[in-house]
Amino acid sequence: MRRFVIGGTSDPGAESDAKPASDAGLEGTGIAEKLELKRPQSVLVVICTRGGEYLLLRRTRPAGFWQSVTGSLSPGETPRHAAARELREETGLLAGGALIDMRHSTLFPIIRPWRKRYGPNICFNREYCFALVLDGRRCVRLNSREHQEYRWLSAREASRLTGSWTNRDAILALDGALR
Repeated sequence: MRRFVIGGTSDPGAESDAKPASDAGLEGTGIAEKLELKRPQSVLVVICTRGGEYLLLRRTRPAGFWQSVTGSLSPGETPRHAAARELREETGLLAGGALIDMRHSTLFPIIRPWRKRYGPNICFNREYCFALVLDGRRCVRLNSREHQEYRWLSAREASRLTGSWTNRDAILALDGALR
């Protein structure tokens, strides 16, 4: 059974108070199935090798959009658990204990066309940043529903190709920290 979330807060610094649709009495009405609203908190996982190569994934939608691993937190999920889950789902890579919490989060406005994915009056998303530093390149198993292609690039190339300013800043910050 799929779970759906409704509600939330318009306060960008607050923890989400989103509830499962079943708690709102919407299950079985057809409304919950149409909502499938997201929690306004997400993770960004920058993956690189010790040799300075950064992994970027090309999304299926929007077409041509390159990014690191990203995804929304599920209800009750911590940012660290979401980062490990998204890493596994999007690349097939297992983090084990190697995920690095970059101890940085960014609050950014949700672009207008995507706001319908969230509850009413939700305008901001909090993105928590993590990193995974590998000894060398690994084989990546893409989830074809989300991504079509991947590339290993220098920090400079990756920061130019990514379509997200938060992703660009995280790549450059990690590259600076590893030098």
